[in-house]
Amino acid sequence: MKIPEEDRLGLCRSVSEFEKLNRVGEGTYGIVYRARDMKSKEIVALKKVRMEKEKDGLPISGLREIHLLINLRHENVVELHEVVVGQHLDSIFLVMQYCEQDLASLLDNMPSPFTETQVKCLALQMLRGLRYLHDNFVIHRDLKVSNLLLADNGCLKIADFGLARRYGLPVRPMTPRVVTLWYRAPELLFGSLEQTTAIDMWAAGCILGELLVNKPLMPGASELHQINHIIDLLGTPNDTIWPGFSELPMVQNFTLKKQPYNNLKAKFTWLSQSGLRLLNFLLMYNPKKRATAEESLESSYFKEQPLPCDKALMPTFPHHRNKRKSNTRPEHRPAMYGKNEFGVAFGSGDSKKSKR
Repeated sequence: MKIPEEDRLGLCRSVSEFEKLNRVGEGTYGIVYRARDMKSKEIVALKKVRMEKEKDGLPISGLREIHLLINLRHENVVELHEVVVGQHLDSIFLVMQYCEQDLASLLDNMPSPFTETQVKCLALQMLRGLRYLHDNFVIHRDLKVSNLLLADNGCLKIADFGLARRYGLPVRPMTPRVVTLWYRAPELLFGSLEQTTAIDMWAAGCILGELLVNKPLMPGASELHQINHIIDLLGTPNDTIWPGFSELPMVQNFTLKKQPYNNLKAKFTWLSQSGLRLLNFLLMYNPKKRATAEESLESSYFKEQPLPCDKALMPTFPHHRNKRKSNTRPEHRPAMYGKNEFGVAFGSGDSKKSKR
């Protein structure tokens, strides 16, 4: 049967109706471009769905991402506008809301850290987005700074749902090899197949710590290295603080060093007691006792001085994503963030430092 030309794309628009402007990054399951809708003139993010190993239709990861994003609408979650297609079966694109920055590129290029009031503003928005996802039975499973987008109006949005999954009761087994290593919860590192919203909350704790110290909190180069970073910071886990720990599948594969102390206070010497309490609850070994997004939003840390700034008062920055040729994966970013050619645009490096 010959399909009429006007019906070949089905209900989808053609990607030819969009002008690609530049490549801004690479998600878990697709390359992301900045593009212009030639009809509405709106700037959008165009994410090409990876089809390299698929011969019989869309990959399951792509279908999951489309299905989830179509049904998710929240100020702090990136919005999917539509799906467009090219001339070939392997040319499928997600048209999404465009944000000028991602936190990874910002942190790489900022000459001075975010102030504590700005960190609180970003953390609150991240936690609101997570609360919405978890209330709708969605686990993101790949939360990291490069998946947190920041618009010029100061609004933070959680992006890249290629690894996200719906969950329910009873909890079904899922693959533990998710979440970028630096942000991977200890239960995943030790092989637990039971995944809950707690893995997102561990990643949120790592991100909050990273924003506060202006460098990755636990930048492991391997799973063992990552576990050692966690032990150095939080002490060696055991069945007393984490019931069932010794029964996790991968525990016998590692010889854990003995470190009995929690060193969060030593690392965050300037942080208030309520700030340390929040970090401790987010970075708790036992996932059943780890803070939820709702509990974190109620933390007194966000109600004490310095108070979170309004998102409209967040500074604007040069558009680093538009200047980069490719996105550097977080594992390969340098441990310290430094100043580069964008320093002049940000202001002098001698500007007033935060209390950190």
